Amino acid sequence: MITFYPGPSKVYPEVEHYIKEAFDSGLISANHRSDGFMKMLGETISGVKLKLNIPADYEVYFVSSATECWEIIAQSLIVNSSLHIFNGAFGEKWMDYTHNISSHTADGSFEPNEVLFLHESVVREDEVICITHNETSNGTKVADNFFTDLRKRVPNVIAVDATSSMAGVELPWEGADVWYASVQKCFGLPAGMAVMIVSPKAIEQAIRIGERKHYNSLLFIRDNFLKFQTPYTPNTLGIYLMGKVMQQVAPIQEVSNQTKKRAAEWYSFLSENGYQILVENEVVRSDTVIAVRETRERIADLKKAAKQAEIVLGNGYGKEKDTSFRIANFPAITQKEIDTLKQFLVSMTSK
Repeated sequence: MITFYPGPSKVYPEVEHYIKEAFDSGLISANHRSDGFMKMLGETISGVKLKLNIPADYEVYFVSSATECWEIIAQSLIVNSSLHIFNGAFGEKWMDYTHNISSHTADGSFEPNEVLFLHESVVREDEVICITHNETSNGTKVADNFFTDLRKRVPNVIAVDATSSMAGVELPWEGADVWYASVQKCFGLPAGMAVMIVSPKAIEQAIRIGERKHYNSLLFIRDNFLKFQTPYTPNTLGIYLMGKVMQQVAPIQEVSNQTKKRAAEWYSFLSENGYQILVENEVVRSDTVIAVRETRERIADLKKAAKQAEIVLGNGYGKEKDTSFRIANFPAITQKEIDTLKQFLVSMTSK
């Protein structure tokens, strides 16, 4: 089967070899306080920072999932309140989950076709600003210049969900303080781990708050990662595979150029062949998740035929669950696979 599901999505085929290599090396059975593990963790962190062009003073941690990152941020970085900027289901879920831990959450929702602008007057002092960079549910993105502009106007800690864009496109790291993503999308890895990238500003705030009540408190995580250890038994195989994939992939500038080129080709192709893009405003269309609007009946026909052709399309999600399907545009997907899906979609226009 060829999968275009937007997460978990296609894993790089080389991962099969890396898994055997990990098994043969004995590392996946190693104690996570051992020299071998610490050396591997340090090399993996260096590879992530190098290939994603992360600033030298930002720190990289590995945790279980993007959902765990919601918890870490809520526990360890929120002083009084958080402001959640979102236009789709996953941004809203982040706000709802945070509200369970920190009751003072503010709703900064906006429309999917809207170009985001946030006036500093609506931001409270010490409020953590939580933004979804790429909304997987509806195929929208926030422009990079939004972050650089906001950074100039507010001193607040800014946290960003980049789950479906990190490792697929270049990110404006210095425009925010916490970036996080699960690995089962643009990283081309099996599900079960997330990357959390943290700025000196966020670390200063965590130290000021001093929260150490939980196994995944940010300061406890940091204490361990500074020694190339982890606060709890980690996903050793996931960390090993991350290191290997970082050796394999091109620098993020090259990956990003390819992702954006393919996205532009996808949007042109779909429009030219009678498919309606869910996001009408071209400026805010995602480069990594393409969402297509169709009737409920038509979507059922497309999915059934795609399955028979051994192609997996992504379901709609949230408000557009029954009236859209999604196509992953992640780096692990090959041009040959894209061409196969395009041929299938052309064939379905006359049916």
